[in-house]
Order: sequence, then structure tokens, then C-alpha cells
Amino acid sequence: MKPKVVLIDGYDETRLLSRSLIEKRFRVTAINESMDCCEKLAEINGLRVFHGDGSKPFVLEDAGVYGSDIAIAMSEHDDANLVICELCKKKFNVKKTIAIISDPNKTDFFLSVGVDSVVCAITAISNIIEQHVLLNDIRTIMPIAEGQVQVFQVNIPKNANVIGKHLWEISLPDEVVVGCVLRGSSSIIPKGDTCIASGDNLILLASDDYKEAAVHQLTKI
Repeated sequence: MKPKVVLIDGYDETRLLSRSLIEKRFRVTAINESMDCCEKLAEINGLRVFHGDGSKPFVLEDAGVYGSDIAIAMSEHDDANLVICELCKKKFNVKKTIAIISDPNKTDFFLSVGVDSVVCAITAISNIIEQHVLLNDIRTIMPIAEGQVQVFQVNIPKNANVIGKHLWEISLPDEVVVGCVLRGSSSIIPKGDTCIASGDNLILLASDDYKEAAVHQLTKI
């Protein structure tokens, strides 16, 4: 049976997410405090819609949130999203909670009180800009002949063999250079003793002949 996902508030986000998840045959429930939004969301085939304040326990109970696989809190108010996630996790036994926040300074606090994942648009945009600037800087500093050397990014998956290892312990080809490690909102200039963590994004420079070997070595489980 496909996972059960609960989307709380956030009309535009809920509309887009629900359609995508329903197409993948997920069971999706939407809770929204706006009756107007609920009426529009109810037009989406396969979406269960409940009207009410998702930060109220009786609303979550009526919507059948108990035991859901994922709850995503998308209110405009960060504090409300924290309350929603804590209720879902502690009272309704939801397996994973995700909060969408506007203030990146609250990320660490949300994670410290048990929210499983925190998504901040400002941080995400900042990371994208940072990564593009970094790649452009690398291309400026190092002349790269087309078809000979590539700059590319490798995401380290959960349970990859390299997690917890230092760079010097990983058997990458000599022709592969690790230029940067992107970890959360931080950019790390790697050294031999840099330890790899799950979710890291590595910016690599390698010739075409060694790219596949590098990706395999870094992502194998």
C-alpha cells in the first residue's frame, strides 16, 4: 500500500504536491483553514479534503491523520508549522514530519525539537546561487576543454559506503579532484581528513573517462 501523506495549509503548494503524489498513487489528505481553498482543492480527483485549523488536535483527528507516513506543514506562520509537526509526531504517531519555514534562523531549533525535515525557501535559493557561483568560479579559474574535463555534482545517498570515511580513505582515481563539499547551508573546502556525511553534495572535476568510476565509488551502497 502506498504511503499516506497529509498536506496542511498552503493552497498553491498543496494543489501542486497533491496532484503529483496522487499520480504516483499515494494516498493524500489536505487540511486547510480556508473554506474557499478547500472547495477548490476538492476538485482534484483522489484528494481527501478537510476544512479546519491544522494546529488543532480535533481537526487532525477528524481528518484521520493518526499513523500517517508523512505530514507536511505549510502554513504562512512558522510557529503554527512547529505546533502542527509536534502534534502530528507526538500525539498522532505520524512517522515523518516536514515543516516549510520562512525564517532560516529557526531551522536548527525546529530540528532540535523533533521535526524530521525543515525546508526554507530562502536557504534553498541561497544554496542554488552559491552552487552556481562556485561552479562558475571553478570554470573561470580552471580552463576546461569541452569533452575533456567536466565539473559535476554527486549527491551522497543514505547508507553509501563512503559515509563516515575521510577523503583519503576513498579510492577515487587520481584524475578526479574533489573541489568542494556542500553540506546543508555550508560550503567546505575539502582536505584529506574531510569526513563524508549522508546528504553531502560533492563538486568534482574529472575527465570524461573517469567520471563514471568516481560516481560509482561515491554512491555505491
